This record gives sequence, structure tokens and C-alpha cells, in this order.
Amino acid sequence: MPRLLLLLAVLIGCAAHPAPASTQARPDTANLPKVVVIATGGTIAGVQSAPGTLGEYRAGTLTAEQIIRSVPELSRHARIETEQFSNVASTLITPQQWIGLSRRIHAALSREDVAGVVVTHGTDRLEETAFFLYLTVRSEKPVAVVGAQRPATGISPDGPVNLLSAVRTVVSPQAVGKGVLVVMDDRILSARESRKHYQRVGGFEGGDMGTLGIVGNGDPEFFFAPVRRRGPRSEFDVLRIDSLPAVDLTVSYPGGRGPRYDTLPAGIVVTTTGFTRAEQATFRQLRQRGVVVVTAFPSGDNVAAGRQNPPSSDSTRVPVTPEDSARVAERNAPPTVGVQHLTPQKARILLMLALTITRDPVEIQRMFREY
Repeated sequence: MPRLLLLLAVLIGCAAHPAPASTQARPDTANLPKVVVIATGGTIAGVQSAPGTLGEYRAGTLTAEQIIRSVPELSRHARIETEQFSNVASTLITPQQWIGLSRRIHAALSREDVAGVVVTHGTDRLEETAFFLYLTVRSEKPVAVVGAQRPATGISPDGPVNLLSAVRTVVSPQAVGKGVLVVMDDRILSARESRKHYQRVGGFEGGDMGTLGIVGNGDPEFFFAPVRRRGPRSEFDVLRIDSLPAVDLTVSYPGGRGPRYDTLPAGIVVTTTGFTRAEQATFRQLRQRGVVVVTAFPSGDNVAAGRQNPPSSDSTRVPVTPEDSARVAERNAPPTVGVQHLTPQKARILLMLALTITRDPVEIQRMFREY
């Protein structure tokens, strides 16, 4: 009986003093790659007045540090360094901020100790910011833009797992040289093709050709790679520009007459499947006045070809009818620029950057073919 009591005392004592935490397995953080997380705000940093509900929220509330602390699993994959670039809803992000953000990413990637960059962003303008970075970040190191469709304090927030997937993606050797990526809902999308189709989880897609890979339980897996010009091969250098030219975005529609301007923009992107006669006249006049006109298919899934003004004796013939006059004027106007499988919003971004280099529509058409 005394032996039994002694054994019980020993067992109780062991239960009261568990093994020290140092005996548990921990990752070797010193050898993990470093990732810089640059926060801009958005739903991923959103907070509700009534947490845990489906109610309204304030985008751009949590700081970069707070977002990172909410995902402790990140420490198993990378050493995280944070930077708070802004903290706003993405609808408040401006082209001027695109330039500043691209420069900050350049500065981070120029460091030898940085493996890649993750940008947290609101989803309303995420695809546009990501495409600007795709065109201007001149590095082979991975950059991923990530957001959320549910706020951080909502029911089943998607931001933490999206952020984890983005970090896991940029530290993958397979991500090197793939251009700027959008990582949402366990999918790796090319920033050129990514689009927000729905305002819900799973609402981002890559279209017919933009899904490059997936993020599963194992390492991120890439199955495809983009071939369009990007990264170090880009001719767009944000380190040499301080602002972007004014480019308008408008829509063609039945009965439309085209836009009217007090101050002409440098360029205009027209969402159209075909012009009315009044629109034809308006955009011809704009081209004659030096405005670069780009035509884009509404869905971005088709090719809106530009017109190269083939030579014709009509240009030297004396017009005899209004129709003849319109044809001669059209042939004498600078050509329009066509878009190849690019949404009108992204066509506007490419045109803005192209106009920092040239106003020649033929040269700009070359850029739209290559990027």
C-alpha cells in the first residue's frame, strides 16, 4: 500500500509539471527567407462595428503589424518584415500612389536579404494596381498582391489564409520570373489576366489563360507561365517618371455621340464593339487633335484591332459626297490602337505608361502587342 501511494504521488507530480516548451519542434527561423509585406489597406484590414456579424465594416483599419500577428502560421514559412504604405479602401488609391508603391517594391527587392514582396490591397481596385506593378516592377523576384472579400473581424474571414498562401507563393523557387501575381482563394493568377468577377469569396478569376497554379497543402504548384513582356524586360521605368498622363475611359453605346472635352486628355480608351457614325466623327476629330485613341472589347476576352490607315488614292481625290469626305478624313487621321485580350481598365493603364515614352500610335500599338 505505501508503494502504491508513492507511485500515485509521482504520477500527480509529473502531471503538474509538463515538459518544457523548448522540447517542442520549432522551425529554424534564422534560415527562413525574408518577405516584405507592404500594406495598403482594404477589406483585408477591415474591422466591423459589430464583430462576428455580416454587417458593415471600415476598410483599411488594421495595421500591417496587426494583420501579420493574426496569422502566426506565417512564421513557419518566412521571416516577415512589414511596411505601411497606406491604409485606405482601394477606391482611394490613385495613379500617383501606383508610382510610389512600385518604387517601394523596387527598393525592397533590391536588397539581397529579401526573397519577395507581398502587397495587401483592397479588392475593388486590386487587379488594376497589380497590372501596373506587372508592367513596372523590373525584377525577377516574386511579387504577389493579395486581398480579402470578408473583413478581418467577420464570420470566416478569408484574409488570413489568402495572406498565408501569398507568402508561401513568393518564397517558392517556382515563382521566380513569373511576373507580378495575384494570389486569392488558393489560386495563383497572372496580374495581367486577373479579374474580380464577383464580390464574394472565390470571386477572382484568371479567365481563359491567367491561372498559373494553385496553393494546396503542399508547396505552391505552377503549371503555366506568362509569355508577355514584363519584369526586367519592361521598358517602363517608374524611377524616371513623377506622374502619369491623363487618360480617359469611356463607353460606346447605341445613339452615342462620343465624349466632349474642355481640356483634352492625352489619350482615351473606348469600350466598344463598334461605333455609331457620330462617334466615328468624334473620335476621328480627337485623333486629328493629337489624342491617342484605343479601342477595347468590353469583356476583355477578344481582340479589338486597331486601324493602320492603308494608303489609298481617296486621300488625294476631291470629295464629291459627305461620305467621300468622311472616308478621306478618316484615312488622313492617325490610326486607332487595338487591344489584345485585355480589359478596358487595364488598357488604360498600359496607355498611360506608353504615353510617358511616345505619342506615336503606331509605336503604342507595338507596345499593346508585346505587353
